[in-house]
Amino acid sequence: MGLLVFMRNLLLALCLFLVLGFLYYSAWKLHLLRWEDSSNVPWFCFPEYDKLGFLLNLDSKLPPELASKYANFSEGVCKPGYASALMTVIFPKFSKPAPMFLDDSFRRWARIRDFVPPFGIKGQDNLIKAILSATKDYRLTPALDSLSCRRCIIVGNGGVLANKSLGLKIDDYDVVVRLNSAPVKGFEKDVGGKTTLRITYPEGAIQKMEQYEKDSLFVLAGFKWQDFKWLKYIVYKEKVSASDGFWKSVATHVPREPHEIRILNPYFIQEAAFSFIGLPFNNGLMGRGNIPTLGSVAITMALHNCDEVAVAGFGYDMSSPNAPLHYYENIKMSAIKESWTHNIQREKEFLRKLVKARVITDLTSGI
Repeated sequence: MGLLVFMRNLLLALCLFLVLGFLYYSAWKLHLLRWEDSSNVPWFCFPEYDKLGFLLNLDSKLPPELASKYANFSEGVCKPGYASALMTVIFPKFSKPAPMFLDDSFRRWARIRDFVPPFGIKGQDNLIKAILSATKDYRLTPALDSLSCRRCIIVGNGGVLANKSLGLKIDDYDVVVRLNSAPVKGFEKDVGGKTTLRITYPEGAIQKMEQYEKDSLFVLAGFKWQDFKWLKYIVYKEKVSASDGFWKSVATHVPREPHEIRILNPYFIQEAAFSFIGLPFNNGLMGRGNIPTLGSVAITMALHNCDEVAVAGFGYDMSSPNAPLHYYENIKMSAIKESWTHNIQREKEFLRKLVKARVITDLTSGI
């Protein structure tokens, strides 16, 4: 009886050994075939990517298939899908569908549901639901939504904009995005007078009512839970408490009706930080050096929602300490201090990739 058990166990072990041997041999042959098949393929058919997934050898020339697709477009004519097509070439993981603003389906979007601000909406459900029930509009304007091709420009606040006389060129874009409290009045020659979206957070919002432009949408970029609470106060015209955890004074009133207020999709903050710039993940929490600037967030939003993307007023020239930091004030470049929240060098690397590959156009050549 003992001998039969021994023989049975020996046969089982032998069968297992044969199966494992066959699997190993098959895997080796498959690897060999793949290697042999690839040995006659030129090296340039296997593009190399950096650790984030961006193409290493960026080229300012359009890929042949895109050059053919856009060959017959005249100068200045909007090219449908241009920015996202080029973005996919240099960053194959790029997936275009991502709504610009939160709507009443926000809780079903897994990409932001499991992250707390600024990278998601976890814990903010009731506040966001209350805000959206009052604003009711979740898109741009009917006229802009009906466009078959949309050209967008993100206007930064850099001193590089001064004395460039780009105002008319900026105003020619379908969507003009401005950031925080950067003024327009008095600077129209250089920065234009048109504002489609003004993206900001409580501490960056304009506090002087007369500086708000007419016919623009007010868009909150929520970096912390207090920001959503603040927006609810604004929407419902309730009293804003200065002791709600803000790091400096905030606007207590915004001259916009609820239907002119939006919440920026926090996915763009998440994607800019972790996918595009490569900032520390920090368990998905706000931490030292892992918050993207609002400019990079706005560009990320535009890549998903615009056919062509341009920027102006971006870039800090640290080699010119006496150059103006912003176009609207006399503070010099030397005033920049090391930021604990942002990583300017990594953001610059990201933006330079986009410019070099022609994904975006830099009108002021500051990047």
